[in-house]
Amino acid sequence: MKILYIHQYFKTPQEGGAIRSYYLAKGLVDQGFEVEMITSHNEGIYQKTVIDGITVHYLPVYYSNDLGFLKRIYSFYSFQKKSKQLISKENLSFDLAYLTSTPLTVGLVGLWLKKRLNKPYIFEVRDLWPTAPIQIGAIKSRWLKKWLYGLEKEIYKRAEKIIALSPGMEDWIREVVPEKEVHMIPNMADCEFFSKELKDPKLTSFYNVNNAFVITYLGSIGITNHLEFLLEAAEKCLKMGLNIKFKIVGEGAKLHQVKLEAYLKKLKNVEFYGHQNKEGVRRILNVTDATYVSFANFPVLSTNSPNKMFDSLAAGKLTIVNSLGWTKDLVEENKCGFYTNPEDANDFIQKITPFIEQKDKLDTYKNNARIVAEKLYSKRLQVQKLIAVLESTKGV
Repeated sequence: MKILYIHQYFKTPQEGGAIRSYYLAKGLVDQGFEVEMITSHNEGIYQKTVIDGITVHYLPVYYSNDLGFLKRIYSFYSFQKKSKQLISKENLSFDLAYLTSTPLTVGLVGLWLKKRLNKPYIFEVRDLWPTAPIQIGAIKSRWLKKWLYGLEKEIYKRAEKIIALSPGMEDWIREVVPEKEVHMIPNMADCEFFSKELKDPKLTSFYNVNNAFVITYLGSIGITNHLEFLLEAAEKCLKMGLNIKFKIVGEGAKLHQVKLEAYLKKLKNVEFYGHQNKEGVRRILNVTDATYVSFANFPVLSTNSPNKMFDSLAAGKLTIVNSLGWTKDLVEENKCGFYTNPEDANDFIQKITPFIEQKDKLDTYKNNARIVAEKLYSKRLQVQKLIAVLESTKGV
C-alpha cells in the first residue's frame, strides 16, 4: 500500500521538534508500506531525498514561529498550492493520502485530491483549528471565522476517516461531523530512545544543577504556551529559598519577551537553552526531575496532545501540567504527575514540595511515568493503531 503523507512541518530526530510524522512514516515503512512525504523547508529550492526509507519532497515555503498572522496565512496558502502543483507535475501515484494539520489549509489538498483525482484521504487533527486561533484572539473577523469553520467541517466531511490526537479533539470532531469514523491516536513515547536513568554527574556539572531539584520546560515558546506562568512559579520558589532550578528549552515568537521578564525579575534560578535535537533533549532530561507542560489558560488548549509530555513520560519524569482536561486526568489517575493552577503560584509550591522532601514519593511517580509510557503510549502501539486504520480503508 502506497501512502502520500502531507505535513508542512515534517521533522527528523536530527532536527528535533515535533517528530510524530517521522515516527509514523518510519513505522509504516518498516511494516512494508511505501511512503512519500510532501513537506516544506526554508531553502529557496525544491529538493527530493530519501530518509530512512521515506521519500521526502521538500517544497520551498518559508515558515517561522516569528512570522506575523498575514505572513503565516501566506505560507499556509503557498504550501497547499505548491503541494497540488507537485502532485500534478510529478504524477505521483498512491493509494491513499494522509494529511496532518496544522495548518487546517492542508485539508484543501485533500479536497482537491478527492475532486480532481478521486483519491481518498485520511485527515489527522493535531490542533483544533480554527477554534484555537479564534479563542486566543488571533482571528477576529466574523466572515473569516464563518469561512474557516465551514472549511473545517467540509474537510472532515470529505475525509474517509479522521484521526484525533486527544480525547477532547475526538469529542469536538464528533460534534462537527457525527456521521464520520474518528480514531484517537495520541502522540507517542519513544521508549527505545528515552529511558529512566540515573543523573550523570558530568551532565549535572555541565548544566550547573548539582544537588538542585530541576524542573524543565521543553517546547515552543509562543503565545499559546504562556511561560509567564512558569516564571511566576520560579519567582515564588526563589523568594522562599527553595533549591529548585528551572530550565526553559526551545524557541518561539515570545522567547525574547520571556527572557526579558526573567531578567527584570532577576530570576537567577531560571536558565534558557535554544532548540535541541532529540539527543539534546535526552541530555537535558537526564538531569531533570520534573517537566512542566505549559499552555495559556484557554479551554481549547486543554485538548492539546503535547509531544514533549510523552518524552517526559518515556524518560520517567514527574510530569506537571497546567491545563484542565485529559492531560490532568492522565497524570493524576496514573500518579505520575500533578495539575497546578497556572494562575496560582502558591498552588505550585504546595504541590511540588512533597516531591522535594520525600524522595520515595518522587521515585514512585517517576516509575509510574515510565510504566504509563510503555503500556499506553509506545511508538509501537501507536503505529499499530494507524496501520489498523489504513488497512481498514483499503478499497474505498
